[in-house]
Formats: sequence, C-alpha cells, structure tokens
Amino acid sequence: MWARSLAVSLVAGAACALAGAVGAGSANADVTPFIVGGEDADQEYSFVVSLQNSGNHFCGGSLIEPEWVLTAAHCVDGSSPGSITGRIGSNDRTQGGEQVRAAEVVVHPDYDPTGAGGDIALVKLSAPAESAPVSLGSGTGAGTQSRLLGWGQTCPERGQCGAPVQLQQLDTQVLTATECSGIDGGTELCTDNPGGDAGACYGDSGGPQVVQAAGGWELIGVTSRSGNGDPVCATGPSIYTSAPAYADWIGRQTGT
Repeated sequence: MWARSLAVSLVAGAACALAGAVGAGSANADVTPFIVGGEDADQEYSFVVSLQNSGNHFCGGSLIEPEWVLTAAHCVDGSSPGSITGRIGSNDRTQGGEQVRAAEVVVHPDYDPTGAGGDIALVKLSAPAESAPVSLGSGTGAGTQSRLLGWGQTCPERGQCGAPVQLQQLDTQVLTATECSGIDGGTELCTDNPGGDAGACYGDSGGPQVVQAAGGWELIGVTSRSGNGDPVCATGPSIYTSAPAYADWIGRQTGT
C-alpha cells in the first residue's frame, strides 16, 4: 500500500524515496503519490500549492482562502508550522508563483493514521496570498469527471524515478465506493485509474482533485492513499478525502 500517505521529500539523492523521507518534520514516516500516466499541466492553476520544507516539496495542497491551504492530515500531522512554506500558483515547484510561510497547522480531530476518514488538514498562512483560491465543489457522485494535479512520482514502482519539476495533470472520474478497499464512503472518494495504469502516486499527497465549473475549477478531493493496498502506483483506484464532506469543519476553522 502507499501507506497512509502520498507525500515525498525531494531531498538531493532521495528524490523518489517517498516513504521515510517525509518533509516538514512530520511524525508520519511514510507518506505517498506522483501522478503516473499524466501530462504536463496545460494551464496555470492559481490555487495549486507545493508544500515545502527547506525548499523541498513534500506534499501538495490547495489554496481555498487567501490565508488557508487545504491538504491531507498525514502530510502535516506532528509538523511545526515554522518548517512549512507554500509555493502557490506556479506549475514549477522550484520557482515562480508566491512563497508564504505557514503560521498554524490544524489537523482534523478524526484523523487516524491506521483508519479511514479524517485525512484532511488546514495550513494557515502567515500572510494572505495574492493568488486566486479555489472554491469547494458539491458534486462527488459516481461518474463525476475530474482532474488530478500533483508533483508526485511519474513511474509506478516506488523510488524508481525522480519527481517532475512541472506540475502533472490527469483526467479521470469518481467511482462507486465499493471499487476501493478500506474506504469510508461517506467522507472519501474512490477515484479511477484510467486504462488500469494511470493515477496518483508517491508525492501527490494532499494535492487537489478538481472539477470544471462555470469556466473555472472547484475542489472536490484531497489526495490520500491507494485504493487497493498495492505499493505499486496506478494498479487500482486511489482514495481521495472528500472536501465537500468536510465543508462545515473547514468553514468553522477558517471563519467563512
């Protein structure tokens, strides 16, 4: 399995050592996905965030308010806010966009590294970002067409390739929850692996699953983990935390 996580610390000499190389001082030592079978992003996504520790990408995130980034709990659980910086609105994880330090980390109280559900967290920024945030979506039913975004590993075997510098995207769809194992169907999304060999991988953790709406994008999912327990990426569907399912909690924390 990708473990409970989909993050990767892109440290020199260990660019693809997903597990055991979690950045930001996370207490979780095994964080996982990169998008396998995707392509370079064909547009700018103002809300996409590369969460970094000392300049090294370790997880993705989504700017949902000028001062708030939504990510996976396993990415930041146990982390010191002072160790986290977000590069926001750039398809290149090494340059561009804007960089803002974190001021606070809020992990959902239901998060359990060994169980389903609750794999969601908020990172409050030290200053409002200028980039345009993404709104939360509402439709998450089976058949919903969506797009995955991330800087995760592009080869399926763990540690067999380096992380892409350019943001990757992959179009896919939401499946019925029964297509994934170990899933909480009320708060998580089972997301297809197109062609049986494409999907999230090590390093994509916390990144967005979005849907098109009114000429823009809305956020429906946060990359969480493998949906079939296989450590080889894209051999089965992926599990994403449903952002709409946690809309009330998000609103209480952010005051919106």
